[in-house]
Amino acid sequence: MFDSKIRPIIDPPLNRCAQYINRCGISADTMTTMGLLFCLPLFAALYAQFYLLALFFLVLNRLADAIDGPVARQSAKGATDFGGYIDIVSDFIFYSGFVFFFAFGANDCAIAAGFLLFSFFVSGVSFLGYATIAAKRGMSTEKQGKKSFYYMAGLAEGTETIITFVLICLFPQFFEIIAVVFGLMCWVTAIGRTISAYYNFKEE
Repeated sequence: MFDSKIRPIIDPPLNRCAQYINRCGISADTMTTMGLLFCLPLFAALYAQFYLLALFFLVLNRLADAIDGPVARQSAKGATDFGGYIDIVSDFIFYSGFVFFFAFGANDCAIAAGFLLFSFFVSGVSFLGYATIAAKRGMSTEKQGKKSFYYMAGLAEGTETIITFVLICLFPQFFEIIAVVFGLMCWVTAIGRTISAYYNFKEE
């Protein structure tokens, strides 16, 4: 919902940072890997219920994730299919791992965490399924920035997910409420994508 609105704000500083990183000879895949490695202390902090420490590594993870795309596009070889693949895999490891390790540390929240993971799965499948068919039909969009695949917008996108995780780190006592609300947003997003797919992909 907010991704397309914040792109004009965050893209200029990200592009400037990418120029410096490329001059240092750091590849986009390295940035993606760094972001994935930041997940390890993030998950450990969630399990140990050190939520402010988890928030710190969450920010580092998301910064690495935000910068790898501009670094790839400004590099000599440009963005690669493998880079796009590992980027989305890393995102889903981050999303699912955050919820799992929070619940692992605070297992009284297991039902709400399970619902949120269930909702993530449905939303993620609708996202990737739509992207697959859109690529087959040669469709493209850059409303959410330049991507390696078709990015179908929805009520619950990357920005909303990050806001949700930040709120969980700041107010862990409200995890169940936050998880249910965002889980429902994921379902609304998946249903919206399915309706859009029906009208855009159905055979005449």
